[in-house]
Amino acid sequence: MDVMERFLDYVSYDTQSSETTGTTPSTEKQLVLADHICEDLKKCGVTDVRRDRFGCVYGRIPATPGMESATPMGLIAHMDTSPDAPGAGVKPRIVTFDGEDIVLNKEKNIVLSPKDFPSLNRYVGQELIVTDGTTLLGADDKAGVAEIVSAVEYLAHHPELKHGELWIAFTPDEEIGEGADHFDLEQFGAKYAYTVDGGALGELEYENFNAAAAQIRFHGQMIHPGEAKNKMVNAVLLAAEYINMMPQAETPAHTEGYEGFFHVNYLHGNEGEAELRMIIRDHDRTRFEERKQLLHVLAEPIRGKYGAERVEVSIQDSYYNMREQIEPHMELIVQAHAAFEAAGVESVTLPIRGGTDGARLSYMGLPCPNLSTGGLNYHSVYEYIPVKSLQTMVEVLVNLCTSGLILNSEKSN
Repeated sequence: MDVMERFLDYVSYDTQSSETTGTTPSTEKQLVLADHICEDLKKCGVTDVRRDRFGCVYGRIPATPGMESATPMGLIAHMDTSPDAPGAGVKPRIVTFDGEDIVLNKEKNIVLSPKDFPSLNRYVGQELIVTDGTTLLGADDKAGVAEIVSAVEYLAHHPELKHGELWIAFTPDEEIGEGADHFDLEQFGAKYAYTVDGGALGELEYENFNAAAAQIRFHGQMIHPGEAKNKMVNAVLLAAEYINMMPQAETPAHTEGYEGFFHVNYLHGNEGEAELRMIIRDHDRTRFEERKQLLHVLAEPIRGKYGAERVEVSIQDSYYNMREQIEPHMELIVQAHAAFEAAGVESVTLPIRGGTDGARLSYMGLPCPNLSTGGLNYHSVYEYIPVKSLQTMVEVLVNLCTSGLILNSEKSN
């Protein structure tokens, strides 16, 4: 099975994770794809394939003769898709992009246009896999899964290609920040790894946001609106007042590159109770801590005006910038650039405006930069991936697996 067929197979499985279930994995349907992938890995000659009760899939490929001393390497991707857009009933189709608008859904007038998404202009003349405009595609990160499995299959069919011991892992719930919660690092035999969870072909990342999630609760005072003067305290209006005090130009829609942001992504309530949720992001750790502190500071005017009991601020860190964990092992970045170059791809190092399982795994002791999948417009119905990018990433991963890298820490022992 080639990588495109495998990808189309994987996106037919609905694997959206959920922030509300409180279970692990957060949705049982992720296990269905996990079991299917286990069977694929076994067919590709992967040994020690298992799926644990948390939904993580693991496998090992022994070193080829003469390569036993190479440092064991890992490849990791996640199986879940984002809750941000519908994920069930994905209907992918392949179109050849001619530079004009792509009508995803004529009935609903949903169009993928280079005017709105200039990245399309890089792919004139190429085949693109797109959605029907009603769901996301799932290239984040089923493209990464398909590319890893296809690279493993290629190695199995080409035993003349020498490689060290390889470890494979696929995680659930990455999209809700829980992909590494139950990762069995003790049993995962790699000394370093790469997540395959990035964007456009050639992107290589070892910096990500520091991340936190904030929950702000507002407690109002309900009373009949006809008798409300000087009595009612409307919790929804308290939330609106709080939002209006936030830095208006520090949102995702106003920032890029290394610029951090506050992102309000949930507001629900009535006069009596309201809940506001947001995420906080910044590459710089000092600014990250200042952003968290600001959310507490903004609560004080509301407490002073309406009473100390009217607002509660709760903030929980999610993950941190992996840069400080990768910098002692920059040979990983050099090796990845070389793998792209060998496949004829110009690679570029970019900061991730998000996070990956690799960020958390790096802090757990497994250096883990991130590689592109080739997909674009993630978490939306406008998601797409060029077929050529899928195929090229398989070649990149094969190059990486056959490089025989030895970590500096290993060399010094």
